[in-house]
Amino acid sequence: MELVVSLAIGMLAGSGVWLLLRPRTFQVTIGLALLSYAVNLFIFSTGGLRTGADAILKRGEAGTLAQYTDPVPQALVLTAIVIGFATTALLLVVLLAARGLTGTDHVDGRERER
Repeated sequence: MELVVSLAIGMLAGSGVWLLLRPRTFQVTIGLALLSYAVNLFIFSTGGLRTGADAILKRGEAGTLAQYTDPVPQALVLTAIVIGFATTALLLVVLLAARGLTGTDHVDGRERER
């Protein structure tokens, strides 16, 4: 299972970086989104997977941290998803405004000379 998650993170990160290097602004936006998904998966995978464990402490039982999954990576990923969605929405609004002003969607604002 670790190999599948590692390959998924690597493919998302590689695709995101490749799209970040493209000349069109929409491709850059999609690349940023893919890169943020890769980082979110990486952070989420650092929390570890614990199967068959109780989600909460039982009444009258003293629990140890070794029995439970760390909730901090889950909270970080949830926060990163919300921030990433808001940033992507803002970037798309700026992209549409820039396209309306310049008439092109190239990153540098100019079409390539042929």
